[in-house]
Amino acid sequence: MKRILTGVKPTGYAHVGNYFGAIKPAIELTKQQDTECFYFIADYHALTTLNNKQEMQDYTYDIACTWLACGVDPNKVVFYKQSDIPETFELNWILCNVTPKGLMNRAHAYKACVEKNEMANVDRDAGVNMGLYNYPILMAADILLFDTDYVPVGLDQKQHVEIARDIANYFNKKYGETLKEPEDIIQKETATLVGLDGRKMSKSYGNIIGLFTTEEQLRKSINKIVTDSRMPGEPKDTDCALFKLYSLFAGEEKSKEFAKKLQEGLGWGEAKKQLFEVANEFLKPMREKYFYYQTHRDEVDKILADGAIKARMIAKKTLSKVRKAIGV
Repeated sequence: MKRILTGVKPTGYAHVGNYFGAIKPAIELTKQQDTECFYFIADYHALTTLNNKQEMQDYTYDIACTWLACGVDPNKVVFYKQSDIPETFELNWILCNVTPKGLMNRAHAYKACVEKNEMANVDRDAGVNMGLYNYPILMAADILLFDTDYVPVGLDQKQHVEIARDIANYFNKKYGETLKEPEDIIQKETATLVGLDGRKMSKSYGNIIGLFTTEEQLRKSINKIVTDSRMPGEPKDTDCALFKLYSLFAGEEKSKEFAKKLQEGLGWGEAKKQLFEVANEFLKPMREKYFYYQTHRDEVDKILADGAIKARMIAKKTLSKVRKAIGV
């Protein structure tokens, strides 16, 4: 059995890019033979940017309800909260003591902060706390604790898996073969999903389409998609945000028909209407499940608690090996 693990931070409400870029590929992996999937809500990771109690609780439930609504089956997947696995944080400290500082200096998030500070002519570590700096070590603990074989990540997260592999290697060289060195899985066909303005869909750009907004909010978002000035009757280029989004919701056959209509001069207003129809049809069943779970949070709590019990059975075994290796 190959073990697959991935986590998601509760730092905001899910959008369409999250679904096609991470959630859907992760759920598809659960259908493969000879695989065991561990999916978790990385609530302690969120502390690097989130310091509001109510937001932490709301976003955590949002992630849980979203993944359940999208098709995560708690009978087939170990689904849990990071904060319910105390072994993660013990392993984190142990790994801190084999991780070179230079490795953390090269982490993308830290380097980006340093570069920003240098451009602003302020102290290079201004605004950098140890949570941000040590973030990759905690992520390594999440991964290594479960003898993970593969970690599905976006291109911008690939370095974290590489760091986890490096840290496992450092530990194994010092204490003997104990920790499994993981590999990444990148879904290349959906690695970068376009937003309303044609750039990568991201909350920081303000160009997202919410995954479980109301129908009216979904329609308004789609109507904001940036298009060119070509009038109805003029051929349209399919290399645009509107068509790329349509193809995600509609599938290959409908997308070919839609492409033909655009090339024949379909107006942008009508094109947005058709995109709304296919998107709403696609999202409606999941939306209904999402709101069910949001109003039945006791069920969500039980699912996560049961997942934590299963996860800790594995975590305790790994930590026991690590403790034995270091002489504790």
